[in-house]
Amino acid sequence: EVQLQASGGGLVQAGGSLRLSCAAYGFTFDDYAIGWFRQAPGKEREGVSAIGSDGGSTYYAESMKGRFTISRDNAKNTLYLQMNSLKSEDTAVYYCARAVLGSEFDYWGQGTLVTVSS
Repeated sequence: EVQLQASGGGLVQAGGSLRLSCAAYGFTFDDYAIGWFRQAPGKEREGVSAIGSDGGSTYYAESMKGRFTISRDNAKNTLYLQMNSLKSEDTAVYYCARAVLGSEFDYWGQGTLVTVSS
C-alpha cells in the first residue's frame, strides 16, 4: 500500500525555522518525483516545492525561493523541506504528494500543521 507520512510541523515564531519530513512506503521511492503543497485556512491548496526522482532538479514557488530548501534521501525513502525565515503567511497544513506524468500527483500524505506566530 502506497503511503506518505508527513511530520515535523509545529508552532514557531516568525523568523524561525522548521524541517518537515515525509516518509514514503509501499513504492519504489527513487522512481518518483515528490512535491510539497500547503493549504492555509480559507485558501486554496498551493504548490510549495518539488524535487526530481534523483534529487537533481528542484522547483520552488516564487514566495518560497531563498527561504525553503527541498531535499530527499532515497536510501531512507524520505523527503524533506527545510523552512527558514518563516512568516505568518506560511501558516498552513503542509502535504507531500507523489508525482506522476509531470504535474499530476496521485498519492497524498495526511498533512502536518505549521503555525507561525507573529
